Amino acid sequence: MHVLDLLQSDNLGLTLLWGEQSLLGQEVSGVTATDLEDPGRFLGPGELVLSGLVWWRPGASAAARTDRFVAALADAGARALLAGEETHGGVPEEVVAACRAHRVPLVAVPARTSFRAVTEAVYLRQWGDLSRRPTRHFALPENVRSELSRLLEGGAGPAELLDRACAHLGRLPCYLLTASGRTVARTPSAPAIPAQRAASAAKGGVSLGVEAESSPYDAWLLHVPDADAAPPRVLHEIAEVFAQYRDGTARREAARRAAGRDLLALVAAEAEPDLLGAALQAAGLPAGGPYRVVTATDGDALAEALGHLEGARWAAGPGGAVLYEGPDGGDANGPDATGAAAAGEAATADLADRLRAVWPLLQACAEPGADLRLGVGARTASAEGLRASLCQARFALTAADEAVAVRGVEQLDTLAELLSGVPPEVRGVYGTRTLGSLGDGMLRETLEVFLANNCSWTRTAEALHLHVNTVHYRIERVEALTGRDLSRLDHKMDLYAALRC
Repeated sequence: MHVLDLLQSDNLGLTLLWGEQSLLGQEVSGVTATDLEDPGRFLGPGELVLSGLVWWRPGASAAARTDRFVAALADAGARALLAGEETHGGVPEEVVAACRAHRVPLVAVPARTSFRAVTEAVYLRQWGDLSRRPTRHFALPENVRSELSRLLEGGAGPAELLDRACAHLGRLPCYLLTASGRTVARTPSAPAIPAQRAASAAKGGVSLGVEAESSPYDAWLLHVPDADAAPPRVLHEIAEVFAQYRDGTARREAARRAAGRDLLALVAAEAEPDLLGAALQAAGLPAGGPYRVVTATDGDALAEALGHLEGARWAAGPGGAVLYEGPDGGDANGPDATGAAAAGEAATADLADRLRAVWPLLQACAEPGADLRLGVGARTASAEGLRASLCQARFALTAADEAVAVRGVEQLDTLAELLSGVPPEVRGVYGTRTLGSLGDGMLRETLEVFLANNCSWTRTAEALHLHVNTVHYRIERVEALTGRDLSRLDHKMDLYAALRC
């Protein structure tokens, strides 16, 4: 199967925008559809890459963004980029230039041609090649397809679907993973793998993207570690089953998000206990605590991060979630329970630390420069304390920064960390108002060194290479300009806080 085979198909209507003859004749191993800006870790050598170019946006950074995308394809050994014309009315010139520079053949897919039709054409051609080998089966048997259809209609979950889809293949280790490395489901013969390793699992074996509406963080990937363990056509059909599953659950997921949004709105509005209890029940959470509120700058990233907490029960809305931490916090949102030991460990570990461990995996899925931060409120014994936990989580979110992207309110145990949660606009006013006309010159420097040396005249003079009398004079000037008396503890704290602001 070569790119030339696709170009010769009248039904698809594909147009070659760039590609040398030698490149178009290389063997194609499979197809991956993606709109991630950096899809490299999900691609295997020899694959065709289908992209609707949703990640592309006009502007000053368009060329750099495009170059990163195409470079990732070239590094992964992709055979060609098949770019959809529907999103932008054509293929942007930056994409053509980048493909030419990185020697990646570029083919335009017209709006009338679905990506599924292209994928079908690839695997049907491979099917024809493979079917000449009589020793293996190369499609899901009819009875398996019928069973999977019944399971889909009956509301079966991903774990049961994957198990039944792979049962006829023997002890096939197979995973259903998200972009951030969360294991949605795995076959009984597939050993558990940590999220950090699962996030890069697509670099080996065979991986197929599941075509469905998703965020950059929870896009699904069907992964088989052994490239020869199953025919590509079978895996393609299994991936289609999960595409149907996600389409079918989209409405339920939207209703769940709406319930979480309504719950957070009632918490913020200090609703009556009866209303909160009803909202908790509507969101699928028990009416009795304990609970904890978590907030984030990106609601999709937050939901995926909470999905990594095995056995957790939570209700999420835009930018926030209520997490139930009671003793029966079974597997309400997770894929499959992996044993009491893991659940017990999760129950005793600090929540902020657990979220901090997976947050870099979500940051790796985000667009470059995305502001991804998370704040964790304190645990509350009942629904009445939810608003306090929400306020704490929002404060911790403000305190989170590039250095500490996940911050729990319990971490705010120093004055500097406490001040970091104050909005920057407020900090700026306080610092300017308190420091008065000190400016950024020698008086401010002397004050900083004086406070850092516990108001010791001698040590300050030594640190600044000044005479002690000069230090006395400068501190007197500071006191006169700020109206503070540095012999008083509260005034020292005022000035220290202003400097920190």
